[in-house]
Amino acid sequence: MIDPNTAQRFQAMAAPHLDAAYNLARWLTRNPADADDVVQDAYLRAFRYFDGFRGGDGRAWLLAIVRNTCYSWLRRNRSEQATMEYDDEIASLQSMSDPAELAMHVSDPAQLLLRASNQQQLEAALLQLPTEQREILVLRELEDLSYKEIAGITGLPIGTVMSRLSRARLQLRRCFEAMSTTS
Repeated sequence: MIDPNTAQRFQAMAAPHLDAAYNLARWLTRNPADADDVVQDAYLRAFRYFDGFRGGDGRAWLLAIVRNTCYSWLRRNRSEQATMEYDDEIASLQSMSDPAELAMHVSDPAQLLLRASNQQQLEAALLQLPTEQREILVLRELEDLSYKEIAGITGLPIGTVMSRLSRARLQLRRCFEAMSTTS
C-alpha cells in the first residue's frame, strides 16, 4: 500500500526535475523513446527507495538514479544500429500545422535554417563523444550542475570530473571544427 503522504513528498521533490532527467537520459541513450522508458524506470526506482532519501539535493539524487538506470539499460539493450537524432525545436516547429503559427516562430527562414544546421552539427559532434565525456558535458553545460553535484551523481572525484569535462570540451570542439570544415 502506498502512503499518500510519501507519494505527495516524492511528487513535490521529483516532478521539478523531470526535464533534467529526460535530458540526461536522452543524451545517454541517444533516442527519445528509449529515454522515456529509462526515465519512467528511474522514477519508479526512485519512488521505491524514496524512504532512503535523507533530504539534501533531490535533483542530484534523482539524476544519479537516472544515470545508473541509463547505464543498466544500455548494458541490456545496446544495439549496433544507428539511433535517431532528435531536435526539440525543429520537432516542435514541424508539429505546427497552422502556417500563421509557424510564421510567428520563424521570423527569418534563412536564420532558422542556419541555426538548425549549427544545432544539428553540434548535436552530431556531441553524440560522437564517448558516453562518459558526453555525460559530464550534459550535466555541466546543459543542466548547469556544479562540479560537486556532478561528482556526487557520477561517483567520481571532483578532479576527475574537471579533467573529464576539459577533455570533453576539447574533443567536442575538435569534432565540431572537423564537421564544419567538411560541410
